[in-house]
Amino acid sequence: MDQITALTEPGLPLKEWWHTATAYQIYPRSFSDSDGDGIGDIAGIISRLDYLKNLGIDVIWLSPIYRSPMDDNGYDISDYRAIAEEFGTLDDFDRLVAEAKARGIGIILDLVVNHTSDEHPWFVQSRTGVQDNPYRDFYIWRKPLTDGGPPNDLQSSFGGPAWTFDEASGEYYLHLFSRRQPDLNWENPRVRAEIYSMMNWWIDRGIAGFRMDVIDYIGKDADQKIVTDGPQLHTYLQEMNAATYGHRDLLTVGETWSATPQTAMLYSSRDRAELSMVFQFEHVTLQWDVLYGKWRPKPLDLVALKTVLGKWQRALETDGWNSLFWGNHDLPRAVSRYGDAAGYRVESAKMLATVLHLLKGTPFVYQGEEIGMTNVPFTTIEQYRDIETLNMHKLHLDAGRLADDFLKGANESSRDNARTPMQWSNEAAGGFSSGIPWIEVNENYKSINAADSVADTSSIWHHYRRLIALRKTHPVIVYGKFESWLDDDPNVFVYSRTLGTSCLVVIANFKPQPQSIEIPADIRIIGVCLSHNYEPRELGAPRLELKPYEAFAVLQT
Repeated sequence: MDQITALTEPGLPLKEWWHTATAYQIYPRSFSDSDGDGIGDIAGIISRLDYLKNLGIDVIWLSPIYRSPMDDNGYDISDYRAIAEEFGTLDDFDRLVAEAKARGIGIILDLVVNHTSDEHPWFVQSRTGVQDNPYRDFYIWRKPLTDGGPPNDLQSSFGGPAWTFDEASGEYYLHLFSRRQPDLNWENPRVRAEIYSMMNWWIDRGIAGFRMDVIDYIGKDADQKIVTDGPQLHTYLQEMNAATYGHRDLLTVGETWSATPQTAMLYSSRDRAELSMVFQFEHVTLQWDVLYGKWRPKPLDLVALKTVLGKWQRALETDGWNSLFWGNHDLPRAVSRYGDAAGYRVESAKMLATVLHLLKGTPFVYQGEEIGMTNVPFTTIEQYRDIETLNMHKLHLDAGRLADDFLKGANESSRDNARTPMQWSNEAAGGFSSGIPWIEVNENYKSINAADSVADTSSIWHHYRRLIALRKTHPVIVYGKFESWLDDDPNVFVYSRTLGTSCLVVIANFKPQPQSIEIPADIRIIGVCLSHNYEPRELGAPRLELKPYEAFAVLQT
């Protein structure tokens, strides 16, 4: 840390604790079950904190643990100040914060404030049909058109219309996700005040920040059919910052599917007083089919991927900050999507980790990624639990798509790929639970599990641990200038990071075939090999012969 805080070169961002941190996302329902009911819980998370400390994790992002009817597995909140019974109690949560803090780990909560559950007391009051009810305008209500239809043709992200008619009150309410997730009316200052009060209540319990679910939706204008990046979005975020976390040393990350490098600066520029950083998804969506989206993904286009990653590295070079991730609870498993889960699982998983963790930004590891967990090979739609997958299955079949075709796409892209239980050991249910898990464990748990990975010093887990440690000891990884090479090469990713007299060169083969490349004249492969996924290389030759999915990083000083 002393090395980093001593850096004073012009153009470097202000030093923040999360610049050197690595975060780990936990999907509580699927992480570790302590009581045998088949559902992960807070006590289970506490029991695994030493595992995360040994990995080198600084921050845990918890997917929602609030009270919820679980229509969307916790992203439909019925009480913001209570813990879902299946996860534990507030006392359990306070113990988690304390136990994590004792290990140097902060807890950030998932802030879901675009919408609530339809069982939230605010919505229960709102739909009573009494127009002067003080909670009526906590949500977005509109009268039917003259033909009785919805006010416009806005569509839900989970499929179907975004408006549902409420018999009790005779109007339509807006839900940009499930019909059981009514959208809050952020134009109402009372809504905003309630949310800020709730946020401060959690901050006072000692959390380290928030990950903000679909935060780019809160400025919506439903009448104009503006869903993201509405006219008041940044006004609301600046107000939130001032009212809650702005005067605290917290990490705030916005989920922004609509973000561009230009709008990312609005969120995260040091002078804007909004967020620490955003999750952007351009590298994710570029692999979606034009017609079927993620349900018929396209093969990986490495040139396009490099273009996107490079664009974001350069755009936030001297201001703002990047988040770095391959997967999360909404995305397929990284090694299945970007690597080779069948042929070179270990090599490609290490390669992906090398490429990501040596970029500029804060890395986020999704649970199980560090041991190379893969997509789940479900054979029937009945095995799925995800509301989005089930809704889309019906819509696609109604539109004439073959069931097997949809299932193939779901096996590649369904959110349930990331939600099968964490594979802790080769024991029953992968060591996740002594009971029957809420969703099936991936059948490969006997060969892919944390116990075996920790015991094997050549494993993916140990590769992640070494990369996480490098970020804490080499300022060039944290603040170095990014430059890419061989941009048109469809097989190999080459980039450098430069800070003062230090230069880190990263070379990665994204293919299962060996590759031969000529080293660009502007870079030298001479120095110390900091990371490798085969064996340390002999350095200095003008031409490299790369093994399948080989990746290594050389530090020149």
